[in-house]
Amino acid sequence: MLTSHPLVTTLKNLRGNVRGCVYTEPLWGIPFNLYAPYASVYMLAFGLTDSQIGLITSVGLAFQVFWTILSGAITDKLGRKRTTLIFDLISWSVPALIYAIAQDATYFVVAAIVNSAWRVVHNSWQCLLVEDTEPRLLVDVYSWIYISGLLAAFVSPLTGLLIDRLSLVPTLRGLYLFAFVMMSVKAFTTNAMVTETKQGMVRMKETVGQPLFDVLRGSGDVLKQVVRSPVTLSTAGLMLILGISRMVRGTFWAILVTESIQIPPQHLALYPFVRSLTMMVFFFLVMPRLRDVDASKPMILGFAGLIVSQVILISVPVKGYLLLLVSTVLEACSFPLATTLFDKLVVLVVDAKERARIMAILSAIVMVFTSPFGWIAGRLSEIDRTLPFILTTVLFIIGGVLIYLTSRMAKGDVAGERAAEEAA
Repeated sequence: MLTSHPLVTTLKNLRGNVRGCVYTEPLWGIPFNLYAPYASVYMLAFGLTDSQIGLITSVGLAFQVFWTILSGAITDKLGRKRTTLIFDLISWSVPALIYAIAQDATYFVVAAIVNSAWRVVHNSWQCLLVEDTEPRLLVDVYSWIYISGLLAAFVSPLTGLLIDRLSLVPTLRGLYLFAFVMMSVKAFTTNAMVTETKQGMVRMKETVGQPLFDVLRGSGDVLKQVVRSPVTLSTAGLMLILGISRMVRGTFWAILVTESIQIPPQHLALYPFVRSLTMMVFFFLVMPRLRDVDASKPMILGFAGLIVSQVILISVPVKGYLLLLVSTVLEACSFPLATTLFDKLVVLVVDAKERARIMAILSAIVMVFTSPFGWIAGRLSEIDRTLPFILTTVLFIIGGVLIYLTSRMAKGDVAGERAAEEAA
């Protein structure tokens, strides 16, 4: 029965901060997943070109680097709870309102810059989520985080109906206003349900009276810790690959489908619906079985599926509804394997005492290398709209190799520790 399913049991038994983070996530995930598939098509409707859309994405990513560098220090200084409230409102509620009243490219640039502050709340919220949570629950917890966004699948066909009746721009304006309200409610509700973490209280006491940039200066030693760990560097490489691929898909998938495959915007909602529904089934039937499994093998399988899904996507002919559906389903089955287990891997390889600053540095490194790819993918899309997805195919191949190498290094570290213990 569903009520006895391991995921459902975990959800019912959640307590403390993890409960506050997971239970309120649909208030963010549902509105975000309603407008996200149409964001780039919305910009096209205002006359922006593929290159301009890609450039705006790169501008946002460049500002994300700035906020990522500061995020660890801000999270330690203000505390996990307070940082999450402040930057949830700044980085999600405010941009949604700007997008709702957008008139030209300037509005989209401003919204992208303000939205870039989400890198701070991503750090603080992750700390709230995991710092006082049992490691064995992490796969289930991250599964529920993804599932909360997938709930939008059940209402996403309504978006297509509204576009068909009201046209694209008025529908998206309404969705962005809806997102403004829901994300604001989410910020205040989460704040009411969580308390400062134990590690957060330690870091707040250690940084009290210190100016923000003094706290930031301590990141040099943390950077050395990151650079000296091959496993952590490989993890950064995987973060980079997943970050670029998410950015390319989020920005250019709808453009490819509507402009090259020539599927009308009102039919676009079918694919997020199928993708979300497939992923939800996968989370319930498959992911609980991987709770105690070595993450590397399922992740390699996930990246293999993503590679095949991209190859199918770039092969879809005009009006190829069915083949696009096959690509969507395959990607939906592969995505949880590649990302949910990776989220668990990141938590386990990062030093808990310096989690905020290590995650900030890792994210900053990733952002520096990711930021040019918005513009690059935009230029590629103007040449041929399949080229951005050929790029992601190559990246997924590299990702599979990285997972294999990271797994070998991790096993080598364990073997070395055992040998040292036996020698002692």
